[in-house]
Amino acid sequence: MPKMTVEDLTIKDQRILMRVDFNVPIKGGKVADDNRIRQALPTIRYILDKGGKLILMSHLGRPKGERKSEFSLKPCADALSGYLEQAIAFAPDCIGDEAEKAVARLEAGRVLLLENLRFHMGEEKNDLMFAKQLAVLGDVYVNDAFGTAHRAHASTEGITHHLQPCAAGFLMMKELDYLGRVLQSPQHPFIAILGGAKISGKIDVIQNLLPKVDRLIIGGGMAFTFLSAKGLGIGRSLLEEDRLEMAKRILDEAGDKLLLPIDCVVSNNFDIAAGKVERLQTVDVSAIPQDAAGLDIGPSSIEMFQRALHGARTVVWNGPMGVFEIRETAEGTFKMAQILAQLTAQGAVTVIGGGDSAAAADKAGVVDRISHISTGGGASLEFLEGKTLPGVAALTER
Repeated sequence: MPKMTVEDLTIKDQRILMRVDFNVPIKGGKVADDNRIRQALPTIRYILDKGGKLILMSHLGRPKGERKSEFSLKPCADALSGYLEQAIAFAPDCIGDEAEKAVARLEAGRVLLLENLRFHMGEEKNDLMFAKQLAVLGDVYVNDAFGTAHRAHASTEGITHHLQPCAAGFLMMKELDYLGRVLQSPQHPFIAILGGAKISGKIDVIQNLLPKVDRLIIGGGMAFTFLSAKGLGIGRSLLEEDRLEMAKRILDEAGDKLLLPIDCVVSNNFDIAAGKVERLQTVDVSAIPQDAAGLDIGPSSIEMFQRALHGARTVVWNGPMGVFEIRETAEGTFKMAQILAQLTAQGAVTVIGGGDSAAAADKAGVVDRISHISTGGGASLEFLEGKTLPGVAALTER
């Protein structure tokens, strides 16, 4: 780890200003899924055990600079309180007199959660004055919000120009360790599985991973643009016409490394938004009816992908194999999640790159059987693209 970590800091009696990712779903005034809060607990507990005064800051949703009660972080304070078995102080703002007074009252070993950063336009604009106002609240800065590390915002990048030292928390360290291992020193055979709707969102990932992997498995909606590039009829399946030439170039460059589905589950009567699908049938990819669209990979594709993954030592997966939100078209995605869990049990390092893939692993019930599931969909994707993440680059060098 070339950057300073929380273990490098002097913590006792210090004001530790820590960026967390508490961007969680709120329903009926309560946290509906507290996974991101739980992921931050190791760093939180470490700082409290060392006698720090912990000030947490996060965003929630997209209030676009307006104070909206439905985007308040107060329910997160309540959820965190249950895990830490102590009352969590809550500041009604993240900057200004109220925030500063709340910090002044904070005792060692206690926690203060600031109100939503995005109630201020300065957060996403990385405004100099807003970053300065945040910085006055702490003596040192810790970033444990990998999910926001790909954004140069005031609380992830701007603040580091006004507060030193700046260190990574345990979750940030874990994310960088696993994702870095995948890119820099994977054990072979190394296989990447890419899915999701569009090639356009994964082109940089494909180009960065292709020289590194032994096999590249493609599924999801993006597979149909590749199939079309091979001259196959894909009916009403998802197609990015403006990416056909790019798909052809990738096919030529990848050769035998790239695996595409050989069959798929199709329907000519579906409403994905409403979660309804009828008249499903499994067909060869060379026989997709003109009036039908592919919604999942078929059983022969699953078997082929499983054979390709046999014996893999490193696997990274980003993007579902189909419309996994609908039970009838989730089989391909869930089976891939289960295959990864089996590979993990056999000693492989398996990494799921956040977002929909993480949600699918959760639905498939294999979260605890994967080496690492990233908390940052966009951040993990940009990391796999080989990009520098502003929130990581801004941390203090060791």
